[in-house]
Amino acid sequence: MRKQDFKRISEYIWEIPPTYRDDMRVPARLYASERLLEAALGDQSLEQLVNTATLPGLVRYALAMPDIHQGYGFPIGGVVASRTSDGIISPGGVGYDINCGVRVLASHITYDEIEPHLSDLASVLYQNCPSGVGKGGSLKLDRKQFEQLLHEGADWALKEGYALPEDVKRTEESGRLRGADASKVSKRAWDRGISQVGTLGAGNHFIEVDLIEEIFDEEAARAMGLVRGCIAVQIHCGSRGFGHQVCTDYVRAFQSAIHKYNIQLPDRQLICVPFKSPEGQDYYGAMCAAANYAFANRQVLAFHVRCSFEAVLAGKVGDWHLHQVYDIAHNMAKVEKHEVDGKTVEVVVHRKGATRAFGPGFEGLPPEYRPIGQPVLVPGSMGTASWILVGTPGSMEQTFGSTCHGAGRTMSRSKAKKTIRGDKLRNELEASGISVRAGSMPGLAEEAPQAYKDVDEVVKVVSGAGIARKVARMVPIAVIKG
Repeated sequence: MRKQDFKRISEYIWEIPPTYRDDMRVPARLYASERLLEAALGDQSLEQLVNTATLPGLVRYALAMPDIHQGYGFPIGGVVASRTSDGIISPGGVGYDINCGVRVLASHITYDEIEPHLSDLASVLYQNCPSGVGKGGSLKLDRKQFEQLLHEGADWALKEGYALPEDVKRTEESGRLRGADASKVSKRAWDRGISQVGTLGAGNHFIEVDLIEEIFDEEAARAMGLVRGCIAVQIHCGSRGFGHQVCTDYVRAFQSAIHKYNIQLPDRQLICVPFKSPEGQDYYGAMCAAANYAFANRQVLAFHVRCSFEAVLAGKVGDWHLHQVYDIAHNMAKVEKHEVDGKTVEVVVHRKGATRAFGPGFEGLPPEYRPIGQPVLVPGSMGTASWILVGTPGSMEQTFGSTCHGAGRTMSRSKAKKTIRGDKLRNELEASGISVRAGSMPGLAEEAPQAYKDVDEVVKVVSGAGIARKVARMVPIAVIKG
């Protein structure tokens, strides 16, 4: 694919028309600056975007956010909406880490208050929040308790004392997808997931202590309790081995079933079935259970973060408490209603490495957020800035209420490990004033800032295109990784 294959719609919108390939059912649109378009042309992600435009039942466009990069079947940063009546559902359109997402907690602790205790806090966070590949946690659940967690999500955590009522209220879908069906989940997924609740995992997952450096929207910041010069915490993780196994199981099941539905695919990794089919409904029930697992997982981690802050800071700072700003998913397929050509249409919105970004007035938001729009949490790469945005009317009109989810990789994990030394990176981060706790130096190297796009550039695009609005920019002062 070449730059000249695109039609430039506006400063930040590029379109590949259906004439590019005979099998395209809808145009493909990319949100990007010139620089980010050139970066996207460096891998196969844009061909993957075109491939998604061939799927049955799609409406309007196949979309890609500015943090697009190559994924399994669908590009990461991709958004498609398929009609529930005659469209599809695809595990590759959600990803292996179902409901990977971000939670932000905020405080009134200033940098001067926390700085003398930052190293101790980083160590206690690392100790209290288990991380690493396959790592289990301290939570021991029996099968009945685990089944309740899969059906109830954040409500389970509230009932068990791991959540505050405001946490649940300030979580996407109140932390519970009602379509969950634990009976559609394999024994292997149960066995992998039951011991990992309340754990961080590895890869790009992290806990980060941040300084709120700049406020761009005072009204929205007030509603969220964000104060310039104060501390916030990000928790980025998902459904651990449980979600990975659900995806693995249904990719295999769909490969056996697809011949029944006469769906032609340009790439077998796009494996899908009709949403209304028995197999489609089974996957949806299992995916919702994995999403609830992830909501509960981040909630238990938030409990451990609060306990860590109390252990280190109680009696040493005026107010160590952390309130929840929001918790948002960025790997999910959700049934939503959107305006398409003047009509309200029920669709399955696949967001893979993309964030829901509903605008002001959405009834599913807590009352304090309805005037400003839904919070959107955009972590940067390790050692760089992160952003808090809000959804806009533009995102509802253009992108099925969706926007970016992060910086987006430019270098594969294997290449990063070959070209970057983890111990050197840690020393550089520490020298810049960021406390680092990590269980693996190769794992640290995988997430080096130079392996990612510039998150400020990504945010400039979504803001300039009107599919999100800037609220606050944060910079890291401590990073916890597996």
